[in-house]
Amino acid sequence: MQDHNAPPLNPLPAVVWLLVLPMLALEIVVAAGESGLVGGPTAIGWRAEAVQVLAFSPDMMRAMIAAHQYPLDGMWRLISYPFTHASVSHALFCIVILMAMGKFVGEAFRWWAVLAVFVVATLVGAAAFTALPMVKQPLAGAWVPIYGLIGAFTWILWDRLRGAGRQRLRAFSMIGTLLAFQVIFGVLFGTGWDWAAELPAFASGFALSFLVAPGGPAKLQALLRQR
Repeated sequence: MQDHNAPPLNPLPAVVWLLVLPMLALEIVVAAGESGLVGGPTAIGWRAEAVQVLAFSPDMMRAMIAAHQYPLDGMWRLISYPFTHASVSHALFCIVILMAMGKFVGEAFRWWAVLAVFVVATLVGAAAFTALPMVKQPLAGAWVPIYGLIGAFTWILWDRLRGAGRQRLRAFSMIGTLLAFQVIFGVLFGTGWDWAAELPAFASGFALSFLVAPGGPAKLQALLRQR
């Protein structure tokens, strides 16, 4: 029997809205400027300015580390880069995937655990970019923390398969598929070094789940005892 009182959209955990709404707000303002609705002629460059101010620059971070100086303009980029995107399509695709992964993980994890996975994956991705001296391109967009949430999603599947006594490697099918697409897109379109931040972010999301998931520390202890 159909529930006429059910909401038209599946409700999202509040922490997911906390992450998504700033992305939506920035994208609406930038898109309005690009379309000429607000801001006049100079608004066309708002997206470029947003990327310049918010995107993570590995070269800047390396220079900061070398000089032992850490100005706020450089430090906030460690966590601000997921909130700015290269285009409307880039932003919308990231937001949709973030909402989907955030909902799934948020239904299994506490709100602070979802936020922890998002933040840690964001920092790990930036650190990975900084550690590779050949990487010069800026890092922008929500794909890196999304990969962290995919790592948490994989942990949830892995834990459920483990509890059911089934083959746990099946939990990694999603990341395997994504890796295949990464290789194909990299060959065809030259997508650059984004994968160098995304894969460590995935690993951090999976590993952190042992600490932040409900019952995760006990499961990690039991797993280590088995080894």
